Amino acid sequence: MDVATFCRQSRVLIVAGKGGVGKTTITAALAKMASSSGLNVLVVELEGKSGVPAAFGREHSLDYDEAVLDSLSADGAVRARRITPDDALVEYLADHGMKRISKRLASSGALDVVATAIPGIRDILVLGKVKQLERDDPSDLILVDAPATGHAMTFLSSAKGLLGAARSGPVRAQAADVVELLSDAKRCQVVLVTLPEEMPVNEAVETAYQLEDRIGITLGPVIVNGCLPKDPLLDTDPSEAAEQAGVEIDDELAAALGRAAAFRAHRYRLQAAQWKRLAHELPLPQLYARFLFCPQIGPEELERLEADLAASVGRLEEGYSKELRA
Repeated sequence: MDVATFCRQSRVLIVAGKGGVGKTTITAALAKMASSSGLNVLVVELEGKSGVPAAFGREHSLDYDEAVLDSLSADGAVRARRITPDDALVEYLADHGMKRISKRLASSGALDVVATAIPGIRDILVLGKVKQLERDDPSDLILVDAPATGHAMTFLSSAKGLLGAARSGPVRAQAADVVELLSDAKRCQVVLVTLPEEMPVNEAVETAYQLEDRIGITLGPVIVNGCLPKDPLLDTDPSEAAEQAGVEIDDELAAALGRAAAFRAHRYRLQAAQWKRLAHELPLPQLYARFLFCPQIGPEELERLEADLAASVGRLEEGYSKELRA
């Protein structure tokens, strides 16, 4: 499957995952991959993090107004914005004839009063804005960097809860529109991000079935982040490898290198076991992104992750290899 076709399968792609699995970084990599294939991408950030702009080499954080993160010489580009419940409320009120008082209501804490009276209204405001973008924004793909899975389940299920609680009125209408968006695979899908480790895989599997059963949302491929590439040198004796490279090492260093290689090989076997278990317990395609040995993700690292995801997408119709290619 080519990248452009993959990225056009759904208008909105919600990227979700357990905290610490690299969800925001993968969102940036997906945006870069889509734009490199000639698509216009809008990234929607919900939690005020700076990870997406930083990955594109931008120092500023996102706000409600759009910012261009990456503009290629071809047609593709990446824009990004942050959506908060307060901002969404101000815009909602303004669109419904209350522009003069909307900002005053938000700044006075009226949203907190409404949120207490109507549980889930904050999430509905944000999802309602995403729905509006899906309908009106000219982008080819909208990527939503969702909250961590604990909050994500509440976030995505809020519309159904309000739909059942409200019999009529604008809140029910908004909830109905959001439920319609989330239940249409051509309009919205969820991509789960995990690590090739036991606990993150457990949570990804559990979350996947909850999303399908409770919300009825369609799941895209699972993205396994932080994968160690298979290195053929790990099966080579350190002394022999050094000799082949024309480097002299003493016995102590050779022993240390041998232990490091054994540990790396052990980690790779554990990782492969988690790939297999994930495929067995959650029968969805898997995309892979490598483990990067660096403290921060910038443009150079983002290109590597983009290449990994693009290579994985290219293998989807072939059954895709279970090994990440370096």
